[in-house]
Amino acid sequence: MSLRTPLGKVMGLGSAKEGTGHWWMQRVTAIALIGLGLWFMISIAAAGDLGYGSTIAWLARPVNAVLLSSFVLTLLYHSKLGVQVVIEDYVSSPVLKVGGLLLSVFVHLLLAMAGVISILRINAGGLS
Repeated sequence: MSLRTPLGKVMGLGSAKEGTGHWWMQRVTAIALIGLGLWFMISIAAAGDLGYGSTIAWLARPVNAVLLSSFVLTLLYHSKLGVQVVIEDYVSSPVLKVGGLLLSVFVHLLLAMAGVISILRINAGGLS
């Protein structure tokens, strides 16, 4: 017994089968952010002095650079997923919806590139 209407069967209308993956990625990134966020808070608290020189020295350590890059990328991907849901759910105009989704992708991508390039530049000794 099918709950689909005859018109729905003929037109092939039904589940887009995309929501589950999106939902899972939000949960996975949220769990990753818990661990990375705890690492970040504990690491900053243990650093003591948060002056410019000590912060650059802290970020010059490869483990800190890798974990901070992971934190930035995961945070921005999680944010992109959340903003996408908000735009899809609350923007009714198709033009504004597509424009908002494209703008969201570009802004999140720009922020991710800026964050990782900054971390790598500091880690490589480009700033002192």
